[in-house]
Amino acid sequence: MITSIRACVADEFQQVNELIIEQLKSDVAMVENVGHYIVDAGGKRLRPLLALLAASAQGGVDVADIKFAAVVEFIHTATLLHDDVVDLSSLRRGRATANAEFGNAPSVLVGDFIYTRAFQLMVNLGDLTLLQSMADTTNTIAAGEVLQLMRAGDPSVTETQYLEVIDRKTAALFAAACRGSAILKGRTALQQDQMSAFGRHLGIAFQMIDDVLDYTGDPEVTGKQVGDDLNEGKPTLPLIHTMASGSADDAAIVRDALSQKNSDNLTGVIAAVRRSGGIDYTREQAVLHQQSALAALEGLAESAALEALHGLADMAIHRER
Repeated sequence: MITSIRACVADEFQQVNELIIEQLKSDVAMVENVGHYIVDAGGKRLRPLLALLAASAQGGVDVADIKFAAVVEFIHTATLLHDDVVDLSSLRRGRATANAEFGNAPSVLVGDFIYTRAFQLMVNLGDLTLLQSMADTTNTIAAGEVLQLMRAGDPSVTETQYLEVIDRKTAALFAAACRGSAILKGRTALQQDQMSAFGRHLGIAFQMIDDVLDYTGDPEVTGKQVGDDLNEGKPTLPLIHTMASGSADDAAIVRDALSQKNSDNLTGVIAAVRRSGGIDYTREQAVLHQQSALAALEGLAESAALEALHGLADMAIHRER
């Protein structure tokens, strides 16, 4: 599905990849080694793709849009480097994380390099409104990471608090990718807000399905171990729903595992979540956000890019990785 979605901006997407490689150049070998390691790991490059499709749907992709898409990917890449250190992760996309391969210190420092490279690119674009938007977004993401860390292992986290975390940690960059494309196209404030709303709801839906896959996914497909979120004590929606709406026994199983931050009883937790409807409920909420995302696109003219944006929204809730 992702291949067909990417098709209408295939040439531009390739230019983004080339720019990313070019911008990773440094006279410090470790920077290039770690940078290339994580970039070469693959992934869908969903966020820069989103920026390109949003630009195309609003009039076409130009050089500024290419640079902005690279900015979005750099910010995402930097957060991955830092996240894996904080979460003590050893596997991402089916291979060793950068911190497992090179160590924590190089991963954090190269993450800093990539963050600052992103802002160098933005300064080069010369749009103060865009720079303000991305500075705010990067700050929001960082605050979201801290909030998630504070709530790790806390079984009292509510659905509202969960949404606050994923809104900041994941959806903010999706929203910024879409808003940035509208800023560069000179769209009105209302149109910028509508594009941002599409990205935000898409990001929330995407993260909710990610949280479902942590308990239902195939490691061979997802590239991560089932139960990783539980080991990190992340109170995600499938668990929150089970603790709030499941039987006393099922709620206790989840509460104990979450508090202890381990997946020793992963089989029991998955069974409890399924019995309590946690998986189905999370999927239902993801669909509601997908529908809100699509509603935000109603003002755009018909185009191949608009069709691809609809495809991204569909993929967000039907994906297996």
